[in-house]
Amino acid sequence: MTTKTIRAACPHDCPDTCAMLVTVENGIATKVRGDPEHPTTAGVLCTKVARYTERIYHADRLLHPMRRVGAKGEGKFEAISWEEAIDTIATRLKAIAARAPEAILPYNYAGTMGLVQGESMSARFFHRLGASRLDRTICASAGAAGITYTLGGKVGMDVEQFQDAQVILIWGGNPIASNVHFWMRAQEAKRRGAILVAIDPYRSLTAEKCQIHIAPLPGTDAALALAMMHILIRDDLLDHDYIARHTLGFDELKARAMEWPPQRAAEICGVPVEQIEQLAQLYGGTARTGQPVAIRLNYGLQRVRGGGMAVRNIACLPALVGAWRHAAGGVQLSASDSFPKNAQALQRPDLLPGKLPRLINMSTIGDDLLRPASPGFGAQIEAVIVFNANPVAVAPESPKVAQGFARDDLFTVVLEHFQTDTADYADILLPATTQLEHADVHGAYGHLYMLANNPAIAPLGEAKPNTEIFRLLAARMGFDDDCFHETDDEIAARAFNRADPRAAHFDWQELKRIGWRKLAIADAPFANGNFATPSGKCEFYCARMLADGLDPLPSYIPPYESAASNPELAQRYPLAMISPPARNFLNSTFVNVESLRSTEGEPHLDMHPRDAAERGIADGDMVRIRNDRGAFIARARVTDHARPGLVVGLSIWWKKLASDGKNANELTSQRLTDMGRAPTFYDVLVEVERTGIEA
Repeated sequence: MTTKTIRAACPHDCPDTCAMLVTVENGIATKVRGDPEHPTTAGVLCTKVARYTERIYHADRLLHPMRRVGAKGEGKFEAISWEEAIDTIATRLKAIAARAPEAILPYNYAGTMGLVQGESMSARFFHRLGASRLDRTICASAGAAGITYTLGGKVGMDVEQFQDAQVILIWGGNPIASNVHFWMRAQEAKRRGAILVAIDPYRSLTAEKCQIHIAPLPGTDAALALAMMHILIRDDLLDHDYIARHTLGFDELKARAMEWPPQRAAEICGVPVEQIEQLAQLYGGTARTGQPVAIRLNYGLQRVRGGGMAVRNIACLPALVGAWRHAAGGVQLSASDSFPKNAQALQRPDLLPGKLPRLINMSTIGDDLLRPASPGFGAQIEAVIVFNANPVAVAPESPKVAQGFARDDLFTVVLEHFQTDTADYADILLPATTQLEHADVHGAYGHLYMLANNPAIAPLGEAKPNTEIFRLLAARMGFDDDCFHETDDEIAARAFNRADPRAAHFDWQELKRIGWRKLAIADAPFANGNFATPSGKCEFYCARMLADGLDPLPSYIPPYESAASNPELAQRYPLAMISPPARNFLNSTFVNVESLRSTEGEPHLDMHPRDAAERGIADGDMVRIRNDRGAFIARARVTDHARPGLVVGLSIWWKKLASDGKNANELTSQRLTDMGRAPTFYDVLVEVERTGIEA
C-alpha cells in the first residue's frame, strides 16, 4: 500500500480558509484533517470539512457531461461526450455573441474561493467574449463598502491577536457555526478573564456561551452603535490624542452622536436602555484603562437596508477609544484587502472590448432573467453560465429566480459537483473537479496566510477543473490569446504581487511545498494611523460618501420592512424573519451530504413562546411562513432563543430536499442595501400559521 500526505487548503466561503492535510492511500483520499502546525487552523476542521471525503466520493457526484432531455427543472439528463458538450456550448455562444455579446452572463461566486479555479481563466474567457459583467454582491458588498469608506479597505485586526483582548464584541455572527478558529481565540481570551459580548437578534450557540447577550431587532445595529458613540462622548471615554492625530471629522461626529441618546436607540432596537449603557461603559471603560478591546463583525448585520451604514458606524468605534493602539484592539470584518492579489494577471481585464459591457447585479438575477430587451436594460439575457454558485437555492426571491431559469429560450450551462436545484434547469451540465482534484492558491478573509492547494487525487470520472473547461471553450471559440494556454501552475505563480512588500516572499513552488505562509504585516497596523483612506485617517466624516449621494456621517437607516417604515405591511406581517447559516451547512454546500443533513434533520423555524402562543402553535407543529412574495413550510421549535417579534429559519436548504420543495428565499426580496448594491436577506416581515399537517 502506498500512503502519502498532501498539503491542501479549504476552498469554501468561510473566513477560516483552513490548511488541510489529505491522507491518500493507493490513489484514494481516506482522511482530511487540519494542519496542526498552521497557527490559525491548529489541527481543527469544522464539522463539515472534517467529513470531506463523504462529499468527494458521494454516490451522486457528477462524473460525465450531460444534456437535458426533460423539461427545465425536472432534472432529467443523458450523458454526452466532452467534445459534444463543448461544441454545443460554443455553437450557441458564438451565435449569440455575433448579435449581442452582452446577452451572455456568467453567474459565479464563492463555491470555491481559490484564485485559480474561482476567477482566472473564466474571467479571461468572459472578458474576451464581451459578455455582461457580474456584480458579485450576494454576500458581503454592503459591509465592504461601509468599512472601506471608514478605514480605506477590507482590513483590520489579525485574528491571532484576539486572545489578548479584554473585551470582545461578537457583532452579527455565530462563529461556533461559521468561524470556529476565531471562536477558539475568543474562548482563550475568556479563559484569561475577557468579557465576551454577543450582539445578535438570535441567541445562537455562540451567544449562549458569551457572558452578555444583547438582542436588537434585525436592521437596528446602526442605532445601537450611534447610542454607544453618544455614551462614549458623553462620559468622556475617549482617546483624545488618537482622535486628534488619526481621525477626520470628530466634531461633526460628536454633533451627530448627541442626537442619539440611549433611550432613542433602545426604543428602535427593542432592548433595555440599561443594556446599551452597560455595553458602552464596558467597551469604553476597559479601553480607558489601557486594555485592548476588540470587535469581531460578521456579515449578518449588513443584510438589511441600512447594512452598509451599520458596519460603518461600528467601524468608527475603535478609533474613538484608541483601540487600534493595541495588536489585540480594533475591528475585523474581513482581511481580504490585506492580500495584494494580482487581479490584472489573473483575470486579464485588458481583454475587454473598448466599450465596457453592462453590469448585472447577481442579487437581482430573478428580475433580470425576466426582463425583455429595452434601451435602459440592453439585450435580453439569452445565455447564463453558472459555476461555483447555486442561485435557484441561494438568490433572493427564489420564485422569480426559478421562473427566470425556466425560460425555454434561455440557454443555461452549469458546472457542478452535484445535481443542485440550479443544475436541474441546465441545458448542458458539466462535471467539475473538487478541491482534492485540482491545484489552487488561496488568500483568506479571516486571517493573513497565503495557502497552496495541491491536487491529492486524480479527477473522478470525466470531471475537469474550471480552468480546463474554460480553456476548452476558449479554443473552440477561436480565442488564441497566449493567456488561454497558461497552466494552472503558471496562473498560481502570479497570484500575488511580489512588488508589494506584504507578499515579497511569495514563491509558488515553495508555497506548494510548505503549504502556507503569512503576509508581512505589522501586528498593530493602525497604531499610528496610516489608514488607506484618502486622508490617511479613520474617516468619521467621509467626503467620498457625500460625493456618492450618501450621508457622510454615521446615521441610521431603518429597514424596508418594519413597523416604523411600513406600518400597513407590519400589520399584516408582524414578525421579522432572519435565515442565518445552519451549523452543518455552508450556504447551500453540504446539504446533500447525508450525515450532515441528518444532523440538521429538517427545516425548522425557531419562534418565541409568546409569539407561538398568540398563534396557537406548539413545539413540533408544522407551520407555514408567508408574506406577499411566497411561503415555505418548516417545523416549529418554540424557544426563547428567538427574541419576541422574531422568527429564525436556519438555512439554506436545497429546495428539492425540503418537504415542500421550498426554502427561506421564497420570502426574501430583491431590494438592495444602502451601499454596495447588496441583498437584504434579513429585512423581511412574515406571518406564521399552523398548517394542520401532522408529523
